[in-house]
Amino acid sequence: MPTGKAKLLCPELVLVSSSYSRYQEASQQVMSILSEVTPLIEQISIDEAFLEVSDLLQSGLEIAQSLQQSILIKTGLPSSIGVASNMLVAKIANDYGKQKHKDNKPPMAVTVVQPGKEAEFLAPLTVISLWGIGPKSAEKLEGLGIKTIGDLAKTPIIHLEKVFGINGHELLSHAQGIDNRPVLFEHEIKSISQEITFSRDCSDIAYLESILRDMSEQVGLRLRKSGFCGYTIRLKLRWPDFRTITRQVTLGDATDQDDVIFRSVHKLFMNNWEPDQKVRLLGVGVSGLQRSFQQLTLWETPDEKERRLLLALDELRSRFGKKIVSRGSKI
Repeated sequence: MPTGKAKLLCPELVLVSSSYSRYQEASQQVMSILSEVTPLIEQISIDEAFLEVSDLLQSGLEIAQSLQQSILIKTGLPSSIGVASNMLVAKIANDYGKQKHKDNKPPMAVTVVQPGKEAEFLAPLTVISLWGIGPKSAEKLEGLGIKTIGDLAKTPIIHLEKVFGINGHELLSHAQGIDNRPVLFEHEIKSISQEITFSRDCSDIAYLESILRDMSEQVGLRLRKSGFCGYTIRLKLRWPDFRTITRQVTLGDATDQDDVIFRSVHKLFMNNWEPDQKVRLLGVGVSGLQRSFQQLTLWETPDEKERRLLLALDELRSRFGKKIVSRGSKI
């Protein structure tokens, strides 16, 4: 609507000029904060993005709450987050959390949909809540007596095909909470890392080594999922007085293997830690990335066997959970 007409209709209207460059700057700040959690980010608008965090140690709720606080502290901006097993349900959960917000303050919602509960969460929502359904599609569905996503999920596919053609199959899957699309990241990934800040400063060597092992496995998994391997292994250490050091070693061959990463950071750790010295933060990272490729050889090498084993373990953990398989020894 033209400004002049708006003022005629609403004389008390207060006009505020926009500044797209400031919006872009704020967006870049927020995306930078997100990239500290994971490089696996798909930005879909100036203020929305999907993160693939299924391989991280913390729960989805913990990651969301930590992200909210980081964004608020570093930018002053409120944010709402939906957590789910797929992008479709995460998006709807986020919208649902914001819609439930009633007071005059900006929403700061975190809505978590547990795995296996997707269809149950969606069922009572109106069909227009389903991502991709606009007013016209909602009107067609209501003409079929379909008002909620639960109604849609129970509709025989033959009825949907008559109205929506081949798209009826996708519509039905989405209503059942099924969305198999991966998070698509287009930016260049320079490093992949994982770190943890302890709630209490820690000097227990066995526990610190177990955390190094866990983080090495998480970084290795993320490398394999994103199709990268790296030459430089990095250790990050923070002491109780907040002094922070980083140490790194560059390998002769790029790797995405958990054991190689762990042995490298363990050696760096032992070279920089003294018995009983307390640690506040530990971090493991891999940089100097390149796209993974498999060299075909006449005989399978130990490294190739290890990689085949890791890929099999990745598949098991993806299907049945992170704890389905564990190592007999941590060192």
